[in-house]
Amino acid sequence: MPQKAKYKLTPLILGSESVGQRITLLRKERGYTQKELSGKIGITQKLLSAYEVNRLKLSAEMAIRLASALEVSVDELFGLKSQKNGNSKPSLKILRRLKKIESLPTSEQKTLLKTIDMFLKAAEK
Repeated sequence: MPQKAKYKLTPLILGSESVGQRITLLRKERGYTQKELSGKIGITQKLLSAYEVNRLKLSAEMAIRLASALEVSVDELFGLKSQKNGNSKPSLKILRRLKKIESLPTSEQKTLLKTIDMFLKAAEK
């Protein structure tokens, strides 16, 4: 069980984010809730929350578990190396919505995709 830090260290900031903020960002990018991600790595949601708000410091093993579950390197987890944009995977939120769209009748799929295309075109301006 992780222990609270013995010393009052300020959160390690690598770049513009703390390690906890980076975990939160990566989790949200992948479309996981805290409950989903904590279940995937075998810890409680409360423990994951403590890591995300920098109340607890990551052990090496926990850093590896989180990086593996989030499908990033440990360097990327700590913000030492940025993700390559071409390698990023779509978030689970997007994939879930795509599956729902695929289950619609073809005519409804076309209508919805036209609406999305018009929105994206307007957003580019």
